[in-house]
Amino acid sequence: MSVVDAIARDLRRAVLSGELAAGTPLTEWEVAKRYEVARPTGKAAVEQLVYDRLLVRDNHRSARVVTLGADDVRDIYRTRAHLESEVVRRLARAHTDVPAARAANAEISALTDDSALEVVGPDMRFHTALVDALGSPRISRMYGSLVTEVTLCMTQVQGRHLLETTLITAEHEQLLNLIAAGEESRAVAVLELHLVRARERLVGAIGGVAQSEAVARP
Repeated sequence: MSVVDAIARDLRRAVLSGELAAGTPLTEWEVAKRYEVARPTGKAAVEQLVYDRLLVRDNHRSARVVTLGADDVRDIYRTRAHLESEVVRRLARAHTDVPAARAANAEISALTDDSALEVVGPDMRFHTALVDALGSPRISRMYGSLVTEVTLCMTQVQGRHLLETTLITAEHEQLLNLIAAGEESRAVAVLELHLVRARERLVGAIGGVAQSEAVARP
C-alpha cells in the first residue's frame, strides 16, 4: 500500500467513524502536517476522498467533510432500495441461503445498543453479502459504488442511536428466513420497511420532514 493510500484509508476511517464531523474543513497542509508527509502527498490523499464523495470542494476552497441533506439521504436510500429489492427477489426465487449474511448478523447480535457505531461494519457486510450472493460481478460493482455513501448514512443513523440493535438483527433474520423459504413478496416488504425506517429517522434527525415509516415508499 502506498503512503497516499494509507493516509486516505485512515482519513476515510475518521470520516466514517464520525471522528471528522460533517462540515469539518480538511486542507492539504493540515493533512500533510498530521501525517508528516509532503504537501503533494497530502493533496493526493484528499483528492481520493473527494473522488469517494466523502469530501467536497466548492469553488476551489478547502475540502470539507460532506454534509448530507434530507434529499441526499433519500436519494442514497432509494437507490440502494431499488437495487437490493431486485437482489432479494432473485435470491428468494432460488430459495437462497446466505451464510455470509447470517455470519454478519451474528456479529451484530453480539453487540449491545451501547456499541451502536460498531454495528455499522457488520451491517454493511450483511447487505453486501446479499448482493454478492447473486453471483453477478457487475451488480456487485454497482452496489460497491454506493458503499461509501451508504456507510456514511449508517454511521449517522447509529451515531444518533436511531435504531435499536435488537431491531436490526430481528429484521435481518426475518429477511434471511423469508428468502430461504422463497417468500419473495414478503421478503421485499421486510427489506423496504427496514430501509425506509432508517432513512426517515435519519431525515428527521438532520432537520428534514420525516414521512411515516408505514407508508413511505423506498
